[in-house]
Amino acid sequence: MAEEFWRWTESRWTNPDIKWEDAKIITGGVDVGSVSSQAVVCCDGEVYCYSNMRTGSDSPESARNAMNRALEETGLDLEKIQYVIGTGYGRVNVPFSNRAITEISCHARGANKIYGPTIRTVLDMGGQDCKAIHCDEKGKVTAFLMNDKCAAGTGRGMEVFADLLGIPINEIGDVSLTVDEEPPPVSSTCVVFAKSEASGLLREGWPKNKVVASYCSAMAHRIFTMLERVGVEPDFGVTGGIAKNKGVMVRLEKEIGLKPLTPKYDTQIAGALGAALFGKALVEKGKG
Repeated sequence: MAEEFWRWTESRWTNPDIKWEDAKIITGGVDVGSVSSQAVVCCDGEVYCYSNMRTGSDSPESARNAMNRALEETGLDLEKIQYVIGTGYGRVNVPFSNRAITEISCHARGANKIYGPTIRTVLDMGGQDCKAIHCDEKGKVTAFLMNDKCAAGTGRGMEVFADLLGIPINEIGDVSLTVDEEPPPVSSTCVVFAKSEASGLLREGWPKNKVVASYCSAMAHRIFTMLERVGVEPDFGVTGGIAKNKGVMVRLEKEIGLKPLTPKYDTQIAGALGAALFGKALVEKGKG
């Protein structure tokens, strides 16, 4: 079977310091995105377990798979979770959720937990869109800007490049930083044309690391341009899968002139974590 260079590493985690049996409030959040799906379970507002998986062709099935994977070997089952909120692209297709909340609200709330209450600007780099979000000390959205016109500045765009260049997606950011000199960024903003442009550069004899550096540079600049429009207020943090791509993050840092905060958890679980925390608030208000 041909190697699938775009396939990133799926994961799951259980907090060894928490016993769900001792929790008063157990809530869940499921974020069904265009590329990945996450499920998070919180016990009294702390992360107990989570999963991060590839989204399949069926959103309800992806939601079930993510939650089942998160609960694996915990002894906890879905019936014991008091409130579940669906979020993300497929939020209305989470069959076991009590409510759906937009990913913008959930990412802001989740980023507040992942990075701490000082965070004011959240950049969510998802599978098929980018969002710049301003939030207050409680993780409430105060302003946002979204780019969903094209996949070039997203996780899906990076997957296309990983396959084109034959570089595993988990390594692509590091490879882009091995160039001796920073090349000019690819000029195309559309992923289809950027792919065509990159193929042309390879034919001209550009080494793969130079091509991928050119793409990471273009991606970082595109994200920076969007952030400039909404304004970057410190502290700053990034959610989503691209936050794990050093090639984009290092270049973005240089453009912004600000170092992002260090996350406490996987950056891809922000939406699902925010959803689980909203669930806790609703249970406390007697709506669970």
